[in-house]
Amino acid sequence: MADFDVSVQMNGLDGVLAKMRAVSVDMQKKGGRFALRKAAQVMVKAAQQSARRIDDPETAADIAKNIAERWNGRLNKTNGDLGFRVGVRGGAGGNKASSQLDGLPGKDTRHWRYVEFGTEKTAAQPFLVPAFKANLQNATNTFIVEYGKALSRVISKGSGTP
Repeated sequence: MADFDVSVQMNGLDGVLAKMRAVSVDMQKKGGRFALRKAAQVMVKAAQQSARRIDDPETAADIAKNIAERWNGRLNKTNGDLGFRVGVRGGAGGNKASSQLDGLPGKDTRHWRYVEFGTEKTAAQPFLVPAFKANLQNATNTFIVEYGKALSRVISKGSGTP
């Protein structure tokens, strides 16, 4: 699988950090999860638009319809960090029959990785990685704005405890 480096610079967090100190840890995480979901949705929309450009309308499979965000519960249980994963539903499919994956909104799209990364006979047509790179700052800004709003709501309601 191809690796890529991502660098993020967050400016404007001083106000958010001051608000965070005023609320409980539970409320910080609740607001963080809300804001992270909004940021992940920015990435999903960008990836869907990118996937539509390479979609073959002749087939029933639609990669764009299978792109989604999902809560990363394993990350949260392991070390308490919040996180969402953005990817293609059905993933590799493994040993699943095509009929099992046909129930997904975009049908069976296990071939997405061959499109994204290419094969020895087919050139790669990346759609996920470029969409993520192009929208990383937008997603970061969305997180900052939404988290600030969530913290402001908690502070305005009262003591910041659940």
